[in-house]
This record gives sequence, structure tokens and C-alpha cells, in this order.
Amino acid sequence: MVESGTDTGARMRVLVYSDKAETRDQVMTAIGRRPAADVPKVEFVEVATAPVVLRKLASTDPAERVDVAVFDGETAPVGGMGLCRQVKDEIYRCPPVLLLVGRRDDGWLATWSRAEQVVSHPIDPIALAESLAELMRRRVAALSG
Repeated sequence: MVESGTDTGARMRVLVYSDKAETRDQVMTAIGRRPAADVPKVEFVEVATAPVVLRKLASTDPAERVDVAVFDGETAPVGGMGLCRQVKDEIYRCPPVLLLVGRRDDGWLATWSRAEQVVSHPIDPIALAESLAELMRRRVAALSG
């Protein structure tokens, strides 16, 4: 739910999907309240299972809308790469997805998944924040245009 501009009240909902609470915490800590000065503040939606991701992304309630998603490619039993491809096929106006991959060499799989951005484990807080900020800028532009 993007609110007007990047004033102090602006918020974007960022869904963080991983079966590991530690990974979700690392992602949220790396992103912080605002990954860049020119993007809205972040409101996190933590999710540990694929069915909940699908339900959240398919919601038509404006108050529940997810603006950007971060998927852990190492999640089991439903990995973030396969789930990303599924939501890109099934969710109308699917939000952009940042995919966390186990190795830098997994980039080709991220391309297959149709993720807009990719960051590899171990999580580099700067790379993650910059990648997410880029997706947030694109989302703001898409929703305001």
C-alpha cells in the first residue's frame, strides 16, 4: 500500500518469504525501516509457507496489497525460485520479486524464475538494500503512472 510520495507517513508493504525465521530476520535487519532515502518506509509481512504467500499476493483488499516481495530460494519444501515463477504466471499484476539464491552461480535459475532482482547468500546488507530500493522505485513509478 503505497501512500503519497516519500513523506514520513509513506509505507510500502514488503513480503519476506523464508521457512527460516533467522533468514527473515537477516533480511529485515539488512533492509531496515527504509532501504534508501528516496523510497517509502517499509512495512514487513513475514511469511513461512507458500500457501500463505499465494493468499497474500492474490488478495484484492487494498489494505493487504503487497508492493514488493523477497523470496528465499533455499526455502523448503517450496523453494523461492519455483514459487516466484508460479506467482509470475498466476497472480494478476504480481509485485516485483527479489530472489535470494544460495550461490552466485544460481543466477540462471533466478532468470528462469522471472525474479526482477537477485542477491546471493550470505546476505550482503548493502546489496540487498540497494536491490530492494530499486524495486521499490519501480513499483512507485508503476503505481503512480
